[in-house]
Amino acid sequence: MQYRTLGRTGVQVSSLALGAMNFGRMGHTGQDEVTALVDAALEAGINLIDTADMYSDGESEEMVGKAIAGRRDDIVLATKAGMPMGDERNRRGSSRRWLVTELDNSLRRLGVDHVDLYQIHRWDPSTSDEETLSALTDLQRAGKIRHFGSSTFPAYRIVQAQWAAREHQLSRYVTEQPSYSILQRGIETHVLPVTEEYGLGVLVWSPLASGWLTGAIREGRPVTTSRSAFMPQRFDTAVPANRARLDAVEQLAAVADEAGLTMIQLALGFVTAHPAVTSALIGPRTPDHLRAQLAAADTVLSADVLDAIDAVVAPGTDLAAHEKFDTPPALLDPSLRRR
Repeated sequence: MQYRTLGRTGVQVSSLALGAMNFGRMGHTGQDEVTALVDAALEAGINLIDTADMYSDGESEEMVGKAIAGRRDDIVLATKAGMPMGDERNRRGSSRRWLVTELDNSLRRLGVDHVDLYQIHRWDPSTSDEETLSALTDLQRAGKIRHFGSSTFPAYRIVQAQWAAREHQLSRYVTEQPSYSILQRGIETHVLPVTEEYGLGVLVWSPLASGWLTGAIREGRPVTTSRSAFMPQRFDTAVPANRARLDAVEQLAAVADEAGLTMIQLALGFVTAHPAVTSALIGPRTPDHLRAQLAAADTVLSADVLDAIDAVVAPGTDLAAHEKFDTPPALLDPSLRRR
């Protein structure tokens, strides 16, 4: 396992991190399975676990808390807040009112007195940067969080938040957690240059592109992944974007074969090769998934292999741009772009 410094924090984290989105109802995993996954990940050298309040409505945090009981100090523990936690309109977003309340809820579910990294799950356009950063700074000073970061923020919002922290003399985001894979390279255009400029650590999610890069999805085979069962539109090859992904996967499979790598090693080796990336979040549901992903822990891709990947999917290109989660609100709501 490789270890890297998380931005400018001085904290050392593994280049592969354990994502807990599949823990609980969302991934159909029970506590025994979760504990076994955590045990195996820690034994392999992973020291960063990332979860969120909304994963299975808090169940993921509860399971992580039980799995790490008695060894919390050996783990860099990260969670997130901001996505809806129920129908009540104030149980979401990044207002001071909600973050103060929800952090206590997360700490209770996790069974800890602090988290190492508290992340704003999505940019909240209804709350000012000053309010959010002020609340996070106070929570940091109270000892409930060590550091805080953003997740899936557009590049211009990352910059704005850095300037707001400086302007109001508040602590700043020290990490960003964007989606990044061989098939979704758009963050190379704006987000990663910004994180490098400001010295942010980068924890990338979906490096296997929701299963497209696991080797399980190939031409002529039925798509039977767990993700395809509840998101079939993302895997329907009659859709042009999905057809483009499948075509790319077939070419990437040839690159992997030529290099003597699995598709998973190629995919994880690619994202961790970028100098701006600190860790890639893996989200296994089973021990077999975890073993296949841990096999990429020491994968280093040669320049020839990286060049071959660039020839399949050009740098800065998203093959499914419509699936991005950092689209400015005005592009989605007509009322915001009309007087």
